[in-house]
Amino acid sequence: MSQAGPVQRYQAALEGGFVADPAQADAVGLLEDCFQQLQAGRSDVSGVYMWGRVGRGKTWLMDLFESDLACASRRQHYHHFMRDIHQRLFRLNGVPDPLTVVATELAQEVRVLCLDEFFVNDIGDAVVLGGLVQRLFDQGVVLILTSNQPPDQLYSEGHNRERLLPAIEAIKTRMHVMPLDGEQDHRLHPGEQQQRYWYQAGSHSPLADVFRSQMRGQAKSGPLVLNNRQVDSLQYDDHQLWCTYDQLCEAPLAAAEYIELCDRFNHVLLTAVPRLSGDRELPGIARGTEDAAAQVAAGDRTLPKLTDKDNGVRRFIALVDECYDRRVPLWIEAEVPMEELYPEGYLSFAFRRTLSRLREMQLRRFGSR
Repeated sequence: MSQAGPVQRYQAALEGGFVADPAQADAVGLLEDCFQQLQAGRSDVSGVYMWGRVGRGKTWLMDLFESDLACASRRQHYHHFMRDIHQRLFRLNGVPDPLTVVATELAQEVRVLCLDEFFVNDIGDAVVLGGLVQRLFDQGVVLILTSNQPPDQLYSEGHNRERLLPAIEAIKTRMHVMPLDGEQDHRLHPGEQQQRYWYQAGSHSPLADVFRSQMRGQAKSGPLVLNNRQVDSLQYDDHQLWCTYDQLCEAPLAAAEYIELCDRFNHVLLTAVPRLSGDRELPGIARGTEDAAAQVAAGDRTLPKLTDKDNGVRRFIALVDECYDRRVPLWIEAEVPMEELYPEGYLSFAFRRTLSRLREMQLRRFGSR
C-alpha cells in the first residue's frame, strides 16, 4: 500500500475546509518532489527550507511531509535538536573531529531530519552548526527546515557570525529555499473558542477555577525540581503546574527547564503576567535562556538596547514556544490585554510569533495531550 504524499494530504485538508493558499500550494509541490524521490530510494535528494511570517502553515506542511515517509525520519523542534547535539558532543569530549562522529551517528539513525523553528541566536549553536550542517549533507541526511528568516538573515547580528556562514552556504546550495509568505494567517481562521487568557480579572483569579476543574491527584504547593533546578510554584498536581510570571520567567531558567516542564505537565497556568515593555534600559544583553552565552566578549560592538524586563521576555517567548510545539495549553492571567503585552522593544520581531501562538491557544482545537 503506497503512502499518501504531501499533495494528497493537502488536497484532503482543503476538501475538509482548510483555506486554499497559493504560497502553500507551491511549497507542497516542492515537498512532494522530495517525498517521491525519497520513496524511490534516490540518493541525491535535496531538502527544503521554508521561511516566512508566523501563521503561514510552515510547521503544518512539514508535518504533512514527514507523517507518511517510508524511510527513517525524525521531526524535532530546533531547541530539542540542539540540546541533543550538545549532549552528544559532551559525551565525545576528547574525540578527534566530534562533529563528523555526530553526523555519522545521525545518518545511521535517520534518512530525513525535520527541524521546526530554525532560528540561530546562540554563538555556541552557531559554531556547532557551522561545521555540522555540511557534514550531515555529506552523510546523506536530508534536511527539512522551517524558519521565520531566509538563510542569509540567520544570526544576522550575531557575534562571530562568520562561524555560521559555512552552514548558510550549504543550506543555499544543497536545499530548495522556499519563501512561504502568503497573505493568509492560518492561525486566525475560525474555530470554537476556548478562553485561556484573562486580564484585569479582579480579586478572584479565574486560574483558581481552571486548576480546580482540571485536578488529577493531590494538589501540592511550593518548589519542585525541573532539570535538576528548583523552581517555585503556587500549586501543581499530576496534570498541571500553576506559577507566577516571576517564578517561571524572571528566575534563571532556560529552554531545558521548559522542555522538562512540558514532559511532565499537560497544562501550564501562569498568573501575574505584567506589561512586558520595560522602562529602564540595561547596558548588557539578556541572559538566562538558550542564548545565554551570546556576545560575552562583544568588545567594542554596539549591544542592543534591552530593558530591565527583556530577560524575562526572552524566557516567556521560550516558554510559549515550548508549550505550543508540545500542544500544552498555556492559561494566562495578565495585567493588560494580549496585544498590549509587548507593544514595542528589541524583541518585537520574535514576540510577533509569540502573540500568534497565544491567539491560537484561545481555540478549543488547541487541546492537551
